[in-house]
Amino acid sequence: MSSLSTQHVLALHDLNVSDINLILDTARSFKEINERPIKKLPTLRGRTIVNFFLEPSTRTRVSFEIAAKRLSADGINFSSSGSATSKGESLIDTAKTLDAMNCDLVIIRHKYAGSPYILTQNMRAPVINGGDGKHQHPTQALLDLYTMREHFGSIEGLKVGIVGDIAHSRVCGSLIEGLSMLGAQVTLIAPPTLLPVAPEVLGYPGGTPVTCTSDLESVLPELDVAYMLRIQLERIEKAPFPSLREYARLFGINTKRMAMMKPDAIIMHPGPVNRGVELSSEAVDTAKNLLLYQVNAGVAVRMALMYLLLGGDADGTVS
Repeated sequence: MSSLSTQHVLALHDLNVSDINLILDTARSFKEINERPIKKLPTLRGRTIVNFFLEPSTRTRVSFEIAAKRLSADGINFSSSGSATSKGESLIDTAKTLDAMNCDLVIIRHKYAGSPYILTQNMRAPVINGGDGKHQHPTQALLDLYTMREHFGSIEGLKVGIVGDIAHSRVCGSLIEGLSMLGAQVTLIAPPTLLPVAPEVLGYPGGTPVTCTSDLESVLPELDVAYMLRIQLERIEKAPFPSLREYARLFGINTKRMAMMKPDAIIMHPGPVNRGVELSSEAVDTAKNLLLYQVNAGVAVRMALMYLLLGGDADGTVS
């Protein structure tokens, strides 16, 4: 039986190349199921999956909810306002409470980095990181890798430019590792104030190295993928650039810059988009933009993760 090499998915580097390929291959079969009129399998019937979201989210939470329902799992949703954490209960005590209820899988989203790790130390069930602070967002990276692989056939050798708020992005923390691990050539494109102190260490040890530039137009014609990060205004105490208008002028994708791209190059974005900032309205609505494909792929990838972490394999059986 094929299975993952890890019990938990807290960061992209928890996985190896074989794990990633297994997840993406399994997601492909689930994506086909998601296109059927009846989108439900009995695979995880009787399993209890907890969405423990202590930070606001719409698309990630709903994506996990749909994934669980399509596998026939019992989904339970916790939020900060509806859980004992709002009454002062510690994360450790909440984890022990969930463990006592014999939950089968927990997805946690939290504003503090490292919170998913605390859960793993205080409960037996597998834990998936749905986003922790500025640290990691591994399922977003996996759906992005899936999108690129399905579009181009392979990730190795792709030229991927990640544009924008590198320093504050948990999406970046996971995606750069995955791209580097799978052999893509990654260029970080941002003003110096939106880069971490040592951006070169963001890649995967032994993977392809990461390069940086502040000149989008100098590299845009060579890119296969322009991955536009959302400006994380909620995580920036004081905006490290003059204005959103200035940022859009220098680092946004608009009609002029789309014309500079390769004919088969694509635009990606983790969502939600700040229209007129990272992308103009024309860039949001162009066929080059695979944002909605990413959303669709997210359900299949999260189904695959649930399936594999709870004992499933690629032939459709669950132990």
